[in-house]
Amino acid sequence: MQVSTETFGNVLVAHTPEELTEETTRLFHEAIEMHLLAGLKSVVLQMDRSETLDSAGLTALVDLHERLREQGGNVKICALTETGRKIFHVTRLDEEFDLYESMIDAVGSFQS
Repeated sequence: MQVSTETFGNVLVAHTPEELTEETTRLFHEAIEMHLLAGLKSVVLQMDRSETLDSAGLTALVDLHERLREQGGNVKICALTETGRKIFHVTRLDEEFDLYESMIDAVGSFQS
């Protein structure tokens, strides 16, 4: 499992793994944490590879979202798979997160 990251200005883009589950959430946190400690508060999660999300994975997303909001930041989601869209709809997370079709749109939304 690998979470690759890149930055565009002051926006961190993290490419989530195929499975965001109890087994992978620790590595997910570690990959993002160093950027948060460096002061980045704008995060885009590109989830085009994530086909499996369990309750621990969803909790990790919500925890990150709440943490950044408390610090004046935000998490935006882009490129959800069809499975991801269904999970976000059923859990109503589509009402909590800003969802975008593309990474460019999500990153650009922080500029406006």
